[in-house]
Amino acid sequence: MDIMAGTDIRNQTSVQEFILLGFPGTWYFQIFLIVVFSVMYFLTIIGNMSIIALVRTHPRLHTPMYFFLCNLSFLEIWYTTACVPKAIGIMLGTSQTISFTVCLLQLFFLLSMGSTECFLLAVMAYDRYLAICHPLHYSSLMNRTFSAHLALLSWLCGFLAISVLATLISRLFFCGPKVINHFLCDIDALIALSCTDTCFVELATFIVSIIVVVISCVITLVSYIHIISTILRIPSSEGRQKAFSTCSAHLTVVTIWYSSTIFLYVKPSAQNSLDLNKTINIFNTVVTPLLNPFIYTLRNKEVKEAMGKALRRMLSGFEKPWI
Repeated sequence: MDIMAGTDIRNQTSVQEFILLGFPGTWYFQIFLIVVFSVMYFLTIIGNMSIIALVRTHPRLHTPMYFFLCNLSFLEIWYTTACVPKAIGIMLGTSQTISFTVCLLQLFFLLSMGSTECFLLAVMAYDRYLAICHPLHYSSLMNRTFSAHLALLSWLCGFLAISVLATLISRLFFCGPKVINHFLCDIDALIALSCTDTCFVELATFIVSIIVVVISCVITLVSYIHIISTILRIPSSEGRQKAFSTCSAHLTVVTIWYSSTIFLYVKPSAQNSLDLNKTINIFNTVVTPLLNPFIYTLRNKEVKEAMGKALRRMLSGFEKPWI
């Protein structure tokens, strides 16, 4: 019977495109969301590009910590670009359909860059661990070559891990319905729409989530346990404050990112509320990429000083001598 049922499914017409619902509501609600998404997207691009420009133009910021921060900012630009313009098109009513191929590509890039961010945050935590717990050996341990290798490894591992899931999802069969209750191609939504057995895909998703999210989170957690214990042993309050200020911004970003990512992906089954997933995904793909440059700017003394110098230089360029 199972073989006959599988044959019947394969004989049906496969769904070649999906309809993304976005955010159902009144026209005024759609306009409000379009404005909010557009402003947040613009600020995200400007904020993260400013971080990259600051690091490149200020020699004082040419350190491994800011090299990793540039990688994170570069990733955030493409991470939000992979979904926000399409989401705006959906709300405008001009781009609600998406082909299965494009849907799979969007899913692959979003999950790959999300996985890369997990690894980058773990690498940044390890960098802060070396800087605070082993300051005398930091320059020799975290040299330019090693930091470049860590960044490259983060990108490679992020994309390679998700290529396994993308391959499995590409083999799923969709025979209808073809409406996705989301503003992007989410893995849970695709699993829910598939008319073939998805147990193996769900298991693979859970295993990859454990490897990527949980392991990188554990590395980050262990690094910060050592960092905090080292900071608490510093005798002077000024020394403790200076040491903590170098990692407080990263700790804030880590807390925001992992809390939402673990909720979305570290679960044995995809049968969660898709409406709730959609809400959390807004936070992950729109809010977090916007917050990161502001968190690093407002909570990092060196970045604030570099930004102040850049602004003064820019303003002085507009000044003209009185005749």
